[in-house]
Amino acid sequence: MACNPRKLCAAFAVLALSLNLSATVYAAVENGFSAIPGSIKPTTDTVMGEFTSSRMTVEVVLRPRNESELSDLLESVYDLNSKSYQHWLGQGEFYSRFAPSNAQVAAITNYLRESGLDVETSSSPFLVRVSGPSSMVEATFKTSLRNYRNPRGVIYYSNASEVQLPASLASGVLGVVGLSNTVRAQSMAVRAQKHTMPATPSCEAPYPTTAQLYNAVDNGVGFPFGYGGGPGCNGLTPSQVNSIYGAPELGPRGKGAGANLAVFELSAYQQSDINTWAEYFYGTDYKAPLKDILVDGGPLSPVCPTGDECPPQFNGYSGDIEVDADIEMQLAVAPNAKHLLVYEAPNDFTGQTELDEYTKIAQDDIADVISSSWAVCENDAGAATVQAENLIFEQMALQGQSMFGAEGDTGAFSCIRSDGTTIVNVLDPPAQPWVTSVGGTSFESFNPDANPDPKYPKGVESVWNVDNLCNESANEGGLPGFFWCSATGAGGGGNSQFWGRPAYQFGPGVNNSFTTYGNGTTQCSLAAKGKPCRETPDISANADAYTPYAEYCTGNASTPFSACGGFSGEQTPPGWFGIGGTSLSSPLWSAIIADHDGLWRGRIGNANPLLYLLYSIDAKGYFNDITGKGQTTNNNGLFPTTPGYDLSTGIGTPKMGALITLFPEP
Repeated sequence: MACNPRKLCAAFAVLALSLNLSATVYAAVENGFSAIPGSIKPTTDTVMGEFTSSRMTVEVVLRPRNESELSDLLESVYDLNSKSYQHWLGQGEFYSRFAPSNAQVAAITNYLRESGLDVETSSSPFLVRVSGPSSMVEATFKTSLRNYRNPRGVIYYSNASEVQLPASLASGVLGVVGLSNTVRAQSMAVRAQKHTMPATPSCEAPYPTTAQLYNAVDNGVGFPFGYGGGPGCNGLTPSQVNSIYGAPELGPRGKGAGANLAVFELSAYQQSDINTWAEYFYGTDYKAPLKDILVDGGPLSPVCPTGDECPPQFNGYSGDIEVDADIEMQLAVAPNAKHLLVYEAPNDFTGQTELDEYTKIAQDDIADVISSSWAVCENDAGAATVQAENLIFEQMALQGQSMFGAEGDTGAFSCIRSDGTTIVNVLDPPAQPWVTSVGGTSFESFNPDANPDPKYPKGVESVWNVDNLCNESANEGGLPGFFWCSATGAGGGGNSQFWGRPAYQFGPGVNNSFTTYGNGTTQCSLAAKGKPCRETPDISANADAYTPYAEYCTGNASTPFSACGGFSGEQTPPGWFGIGGTSLSSPLWSAIIADHDGLWRGRIGNANPLLYLLYSIDAKGYFNDITGKGQTTNNNGLFPTTPGYDLSTGIGTPKMGALITLFPEP
């Protein structure tokens, strides 16, 4: 099927050329060695010469044992008609059934050791970690490492040719992680542009105009802005969030009691911030059920892979605005959760600490529901990383854990913030088949002021794309649309570069004019040719920084490099501000599922099979469909909002009462 629209075709064509593909990729190429499929990242960046390092760390990703059995089990535990339906695996059972055999591990380990590399301890039986000089890594994998410069002028390294291994080993290897340092996850939180408080005591203020936004960006001139009932008109309160999306009155069980929530984080934070926020909204008797779990030493004392980068000056509290937002959003919707586990790892550049953290969450198997607001565009992640992650998310799905991810804040162009390119791309891990991808919407003209019990604004909620500025043809104030995609934000969504469409993804609109199909390279390259590609987002919720949520976050001398410390003290009142981004819509949805788990006293597992089933049975009873009809904001920069499923808002936003109780609204 031909690409649609034109820009999608153009972007894929450029990528295909950069891959330098040949018919011999899957064949034996040299002296009994075979290339690993997908082991080159697409790039058109400038080559800056050879990359050398006295020591670097990489991880070989091993194929699971009993692969067909794994696939069958995933299908059966989510099949309502199967005897195995929701029969979740116990802790450790995934490894005992599907981890690579001892012989497989020994064979690859012996080859790597004989090649001169030092074998180290890894976090997972699916990973073999080794380190050594870059020249030895190149020789071992018969590849070449080069430095590149991206459009932002950032220098990075990556392999410039396929990874090769002896043919006897290659079939058991999915890829090699660590051959590129572009896998640095980004936060999906967004703050409003420079503004002032409204002239009156009321929190109501008009939605910003393009002229106001341009004046704020170009001239530093603020505009009156206030939203919601939070302190100082700084965003929606928990009461307002629950009321707008129709939370049921069911007591503690309907607010997460008995369920364990978790957030995936790559920054430190201050528990005192969370306590201040919680006491303001829930009173002094309420204690946030926080438990910190450090991975690889955590962001403040990182244990970094040799040759990688994750020292404290790159981490510390640099993402505390994200951590606080994630936690506070989950507590806004599921305040009675049994535990809220805060997993924290250093944010490295090769993605290895990220893999360690997801592995830890799956191995612990304590969290019922997990949300991550950290991601990287698929094109920067590469096939090895996404396949290593997929094994972890399959483990979570089989254990009954629900995994949610923020689909991004720069519209259909998810690489803008990471490498400056404007190719059409979605985020990893939200685009993973066993992650629920959460997009962004906006309440636009609806401002509930301080009303603690606002009703859902029917027909008003639109896709998040502030004043329709994020698109390739916009040119407001001399600034191109792609600038505005990053500056003011838009909800992410599109087709996966790697994954085919999962069996659960069906219903009105899923097949559409923008559907892409596997072509072996740039369109769901890990799926069979001709198969429809995974589409994102699955669902959405409000994520607009101009219809924000109330966050409390501070920083001081004891919290070096704090994101909040640079501005929050100047807010009115200090520490309080409005926050948006799919960083908020993802934890919001995760907390809804925790409420469901608490009420029904059990895990639902990956949420997508249930959500798409409810969508197909009674879409209007469970979701608010964002149709775009009668709305001036009707696309995410490329993909339009339509009745039914679309690649801007998925199947819609939540009707909380229906989703928690499973009784649809009339």
